[in-house]
Amino acid sequence: MNSSPLPNGRLLPDSQSWNSSGSDEDLEAEPVPGLHGGVVEFSGVLSKWTNYIHGWQDRWVVLKNNTLSYYKSQDEREYGCRGSLCLSKAVITPHEFDECRLDISVNDSVWYLRAQDPEHRNQWIDSIELHRAESGYGSESSLRRHGSMLSLTSATSGYSATSTSSFKKGHSLREKLAEMETFRDILCRQVDTLQKYFDGCADAVTKDELQRDKIVEDDEDDFPTTRSDGEFLHNNNGSKEKLFQSLSHKGINGIDFKGEAITFKATTAGILATLSHCIDLMVKREDSWQKRLDKEMEKRRRVEEAYKSALSELKKKSHFGGPDYEEGPNSLINEDEFFDAVEAALDRQDKIEEQSQCEKSRIQRNSSVSAGDVYTSVGTHRFSEKVEEMVKNHLTYSLQDVGGDANWQLVVEEGEMKVYRREVEENGIVLDPLKATHCVKGVTGHEVCHYFWDTDVRNDWETTVENFNIVETLSDNAVIVYQTHKRVWPASQRDVLYLSAIRKILANNENDPDTWLVCNFSVDHEKAQPNNRCVRAKINIAMICQTLVSPPEGDKEISRDNILCKITYVANVNPGGWAPASVLRAVAKREYPKFLKRFTSYVQEKTAGKAILF
Repeated sequence: MNSSPLPNGRLLPDSQSWNSSGSDEDLEAEPVPGLHGGVVEFSGVLSKWTNYIHGWQDRWVVLKNNTLSYYKSQDEREYGCRGSLCLSKAVITPHEFDECRLDISVNDSVWYLRAQDPEHRNQWIDSIELHRAESGYGSESSLRRHGSMLSLTSATSGYSATSTSSFKKGHSLREKLAEMETFRDILCRQVDTLQKYFDGCADAVTKDELQRDKIVEDDEDDFPTTRSDGEFLHNNNGSKEKLFQSLSHKGINGIDFKGEAITFKATTAGILATLSHCIDLMVKREDSWQKRLDKEMEKRRRVEEAYKSALSELKKKSHFGGPDYEEGPNSLINEDEFFDAVEAALDRQDKIEEQSQCEKSRIQRNSSVSAGDVYTSVGTHRFSEKVEEMVKNHLTYSLQDVGGDANWQLVVEEGEMKVYRREVEENGIVLDPLKATHCVKGVTGHEVCHYFWDTDVRNDWETTVENFNIVETLSDNAVIVYQTHKRVWPASQRDVLYLSAIRKILANNENDPDTWLVCNFSVDHEKAQPNNRCVRAKINIAMICQTLVSPPEGDKEISRDNILCKITYVANVNPGGWAPASVLRAVAKREYPKFLKRFTSYVQEKTAGKAILF
């Protein structure tokens, strides 16, 4: 009869079954609730991290039948989901710092999700855990349901592995254990036989003693004589009476005591020999398993070292894809990696801009330059006084020399262009004022300021702006503009809302140069409120252009060779956010000179061959 091994080494007939929990409820699989409507479907809008370009995007997320799916919107459910995760083996991690965020990972796939508030996040986490529990995963009932067969399989697999012909030591041990079972049965029978023998001997001795006492009491004066054959005879009647029965070689009840003793001795000797053999086999098996254990431990050590090495290499990379490595108060990326990533992104943008510059040059946009009289007045609108104040401040302070106690530092000098900076920080945010001076031949201050202010040609020379729109037109020379700048990962995307005004400054005397000014400063507007997708930057920028004319020889007319535009560019920018100060200063040092060179080259190209406009 076939048998199955028990944990204690005994054998159990196949007609019986063994389960790990020892309870009857494991013998029959329980129905799994929730897979047929036991748990209510849960759905709603969550922000999902897409990539470093688009960042967080709203998605319609559905939790149903232990599966999490997402759609671009609720209206697109009929077209099928864009992705799904089975939550059976998913790991749900609430973010340590962001109270609205939760991360769901299955193997190498990770979804970064954000709810609109902490309460909604907790609702999603509770719903996910409920689905997981009801589907038979992540609860005690699931361990009871799915554990029995697994435990039985694991128990028998280890046994069967040692029973194969390839593992002779395990086969020998099995035979010896079977021998031990046989010896045990024999020994039990022998012990029963010997016990019967000893019980019979005890009964016989007791009967003989009682009979002897009775004879002594009845015949006190008559003493029996003893014969050589061991029988006692009574003297009165001379009859033979056996007082004590002698034991024959068969013993009591026909038990061969000598034979049983020899067999008992042989059985115990066999048991001792088999036990000795079993001990030897187990010692050999222990040595074999110890060697296997040592090999497995060595493999584990190597895997752990490889894991640590891979993790270390991953941390060294600067192109992390998750939201934990973007700009923020708890960013996992260090300052050096932040700078390397920003620099690499700017280099890519420069290459893209070079490729698209040829295409832009083919498209000729007509930008009509209005007469100077239009720009001499401030205009009448609700920001008139603010514009006038800004214009006066820039004319007073922006044209001052960079020497003295202002602590201006020369950071870039390329030909006629010089860029100065003063290091200023407020609450850890870099607010360095920047001042640049440049001289450009062949253009007037009116032309330079016009192209700087005109939004129709903004995209022709501005490479950092992603999109912009005019929120409100205040007058012919003042508009409110909202624009978003291209994101440079891992920095957050910036937007800015500002009033842009162009002015012609009236000369106090005939010797003063023709002066034009464009000032851009941040304002608030109900149609362009801050949002959580961009960091709102604050700016106060001025471009002041003075036209210097050298008289032509003789009676020649003034040409572009006789004019020179002196440009003074001042920028006070509060970028907001949490970008490292060293990165912001390095980017400003790199990008501002490039911007001035690019813009002035564009103005020279646009005005070449055209009539001079003062």
